[in-house]
Amino acid sequence: MNDFSEQEKESFYRAIYSRRDVRSNFTSEPIDDQVLTRILDAAHHAPSVGFSQPWNFILIKNIETRKKIKESFEKEKARSSKLVEEPRRSKYLSYKLEGILESAINVCVTYDPTKTGSFVIGRTSIPATGIFSVCCAVQNMWLAARTEGIGVGWVSILSNETLRDVLHIPEHVVPVAYLCLGHVSKFETKPDLETNGWLPRLKLDEVIYHEKWLQGKELKATIN
Repeated sequence: MNDFSEQEKESFYRAIYSRRDVRSNFTSEPIDDQVLTRILDAAHHAPSVGFSQPWNFILIKNIETRKKIKESFEKEKARSSKLVEEPRRSKYLSYKLEGILESAINVCVTYDPTKTGSFVIGRTSIPATGIFSVCCAVQNMWLAARTEGIGVGWVSILSNETLRDVLHIPEHVVPVAYLCLGHVSKFETKPDLETNGWLPRLKLDEVIYHEKWLQGKELKATIN
């Protein structure tokens, strides 16, 4: 049974294909509280291992707090730039990779493995499924925000220890995603790093194997 209309399916896929990791183009317009609640509620309805719902969302509007996070970003960006040689180093340093101060609100999404006790159905063999669940919540938030016309940028060039210190996150809780949310002047047609030539988008058939690792690729190479 499929109870989604063709128009609803089209809208869903449009949200997926037009979603962007927003670093620039943020405006100063605040996010309506009802809109933000809908976005967070969509995140809260993500699938989770053992129905553990191990996420929490720290909402950050205070500019002084965000300045401290921005300082961490700058330090980590400078440190990570030493891992690549020129000319890619200069190219990397020239990129706008966050909107911490420009966005309307920052959201830190965390993982608490103790929320529903030590035994979680489905997590015993693969403990990382807890963090996977939080990532599902982030994706829900991203897609919901896109349908509301709100841009989201994931800032991963950060020190988790700085996040713990500045946001008073307990030691057993893991900061998973630091997100910048806000209205934007436009959504880019392609991801910034694709547009700037950092990496190309892979074709679908390059990432699909059949039955076993690489199987299908070897057959295709033989035929060619």
